[in-house]
Amino acid sequence: MHVRRLLLALALAACRPQEPAGTVFYASGADLQSINPLLTTQPLARQLQRHVLFTTLVRYDSALTPRPYLARSWTWSDGGRTLTLALQPGVLWHDGAVTSAADVKFTLEAAKDPATGYPRAGELQCLSEIDAQGASVVLRFCKPQERIPDVLFDLAILPAHLLARTAHGALRTASFNEHPVGNGPFRFVEHESGRRWIFEANRDFPAALGGPPAISRFVIVIVDEPTTKLAALVDGELDVAGINPMHASIVRRMANRAVLSYPILFSYGLVWNTSRAPWDDSRLRRALTLALDRRQMVDAFVWGFGEVADGPVPSWHPLAVPVPRVPFDRAAARALLDSLGWRLAPDGVRERGGRKLALTLTTVGSSDNVLEQLIQADLAAVGVRADIRQLELGAFLSLAEGRERDYDALVTGLPGDPALGYLAALFDSRRLGGPMQYAQYRNPEVDRALDRGDLAAVQRLVARDLPITFLFHSRGVQGLNTRVHGVRMDLRGELATVASWHLGARN
Repeated sequence: MHVRRLLLALALAACRPQEPAGTVFYASGADLQSINPLLTTQPLARQLQRHVLFTTLVRYDSALTPRPYLARSWTWSDGGRTLTLALQPGVLWHDGAVTSAADVKFTLEAAKDPATGYPRAGELQCLSEIDAQGASVVLRFCKPQERIPDVLFDLAILPAHLLARTAHGALRTASFNEHPVGNGPFRFVEHESGRRWIFEANRDFPAALGGPPAISRFVIVIVDEPTTKLAALVDGELDVAGINPMHASIVRRMANRAVLSYPILFSYGLVWNTSRAPWDDSRLRRALTLALDRRQMVDAFVWGFGEVADGPVPSWHPLAVPVPRVPFDRAAARALLDSLGWRLAPDGVRERGGRKLALTLTTVGSSDNVLEQLIQADLAAVGVRADIRQLELGAFLSLAEGRERDYDALVTGLPGDPALGYLAALFDSRRLGGPMQYAQYRNPEVDRALDRGDLAAVQRLVARDLPITFLFHSRGVQGLNTRVHGVRMDLRGELATVASWHLGARN
């Protein structure tokens, strides 16, 4: 740990002499996957794209209501098949070029092209035509749309004058990704791989979009060790840092430090392999869910910063609906297992037809496995043996996404996004990747509900069938140096209000 702290101190010392007084240092646990909006699913990278370096056509407010941004207004016509977006005038790229309808057209066409590999390209399949008409963009769809497509809230617009000559399949390796030019409230300054990203205030950012930021520079510092991150926050080397929930009480007791807890979309789940017996039986999955003390998991694993998951969507999301609850009830779990023919053997493990009721819990990690141990103990209490297998992330993903599906159950975090499109993708087993693919869950009722946009019905069906036992929904926990004012974090992410942060005296 001392070596890591020394490296962090050296990195900060190296950049501080050049940094203006109004600089905020923000900790990230990993380097950005990519700064190019077409190429990444990493949550922090996407926030930097939407709120720091680039602009999106529309954006959410804190209540997840659509608001104008790069598109200052929009109108629907042709029965909901045509969307016309009028762009805000005077928005400049950081090299001085004017943001235009051609930039929007280029970005959306690149996103639609499978060669690009944009992760949400499937949501643009019905976008049949993109016209750049002066200061407006006209989007035509294959069928009427109920609302502005969520992808327009997520996908930041890119500069056509810098990227149009790059083949879509080559965007992943374009030099632009290392030296990006945006049009947002902050300009790119520098990237040192594995160490930091530096952005400075864009003094030309239009007042109609929020105006120039109140801080001079915003520095992302890469700190992958939680204790190092905590120490740097305590020492004043970092201003904002995600902290382990168990450390919240330490930070709260410190002068000039505060803890922010805020709603996020990050759930933990026990993903059953429903293509493998006996986990293909929803009654058995229900019995094992009844056996799990999820309140204890919230208290012991995230130190109370979360809520027990009754369904796949947390109560703080506006689209959450009441779903069938599965309470913690060991007596009911034992009775249901008995009714399914799983009898308790002399060794304390249930069996049926000569087969033991045993499973392997596969997860990411190398040492600390508190959550898995809690699950293991709860299952043992009703006569189910659970072994724990920890893999590094690459091996875990290869296993979860491989054709063999050689696992019983995965214990994993399930990151989210406030957009409707994300929620649809979460439940859609027909899309590649994601938790429903991992669970091998197939339900025509869910498919039909997704096709008609009925996410309430989808939530209830998933909660009924339990292809995933949703354990709990986490809340975000950030440590803050109170010299930074105006910090508000919500479902949109940690950086949704970064342009309005401002500084007092250094503490």
